[in-house]
Amino acid sequence: MKRMLTTALMAVTVSAMVVSGCGKKPETNTGGASQAPAASAAASATPGSAKAANLKIGMVTDIGGVNDKSFNQSAWEGLKKLEKDTGVKVKNLESKSDSDYTPNLNTFVKDKYDLTWGIGFLMGDSLKTVATQNPDSKFAIIDNVVEAPNVESVTFSENEGAFLVGVVAGLTTKTNKIGFVGGVDIPVIKRFDAGFKAGVAAVNPDAKIQAIYTGAFDKPDLGKAAAATIFNDGADIIFHASGSTGNGVFNEAKDRFKAGQKLWVIGVDKDQSLEFGDDITLTSMMKRVDEAVERVSKDVIDNKFQGGKVVVLGLKDNGVGLPETSKKNVTPEILAKVEEYKNKIISGEIKVPEQ
Repeated sequence: MKRMLTTALMAVTVSAMVVSGCGKKPETNTGGASQAPAASAAASATPGSAKAANLKIGMVTDIGGVNDKSFNQSAWEGLKKLEKDTGVKVKNLESKSDSDYTPNLNTFVKDKYDLTWGIGFLMGDSLKTVATQNPDSKFAIIDNVVEAPNVESVTFSENEGAFLVGVVAGLTTKTNKIGFVGGVDIPVIKRFDAGFKAGVAAVNPDAKIQAIYTGAFDKPDLGKAAAATIFNDGADIIFHASGSTGNGVFNEAKDRFKAGQKLWVIGVDKDQSLEFGDDITLTSMMKRVDEAVERVSKDVIDNKFQGGKVVVLGLKDNGVGLPETSKKNVTPEILAKVEEYKNKIISGEIKVPEQ
């Protein structure tokens, strides 16, 4: 089995971004973060400072919940790290459907939170509405651009990081059949898809890629069914970009591993080998959502919030990349090839497609 390169994602140099609104009180969760990001954006903040202790930062999750082992959880870990380092009060509201977005955002506005985060592309319209109705409130959003003077938007070049895991998959596969499981068919997920396919093709033009979009970010059963279909067709590696739906992809690989079949999953957003084990996790395409949320939130504490700003984080910013644990399952030769392609992307020699 070949192994893949790991690019340790460092702290991203990202500005602030904030969300807010007014409405009913939905289900809340104020705990449950996993491990904190390695590099702390709050390192320069004064622990327990009086100012931070008087501030409140809220986060509205996308569908899938705060403990999705992926996107939402990474964002929440960033806030919990900031809370630990500075004493700022943090809270999240979980969205069970898109109808929860607006009332959840409005709850934080009504409760006079100093910053409200909207996590996910699908929250864009709701955030735009709430931010426009509440011009004195500060908002930030991940994975979408909301044009408003009181909103900072943070997006990522997922296609660049996905290209690198595509290189790993293309050089690791033994069957020349590879799969991609996506969540909802939206621009963010299409960037994962396009970058991954380009990376595979760059090193293994003979490999065939089967893509299945489940239409959901919160349905592990759909992820498991999609993975079963792809594995049954002969694929030995699947890359997922589907939130907690992807948990089902891992579950299918785990079941087959127990039955003696060695198959790989490439995780997304977080280092998913820490959750699902390195016996089935080849590597992960990490997005430093935790670092972005932590740093933008700290800007609010430091009176440096930049409403109206759009930040795009890619390989050159260490905003996307591979985790250090990739070394466990990727050969030094493949890691060297990943590094080669990473440098070509950063230099502009390779332009990775987005769609």
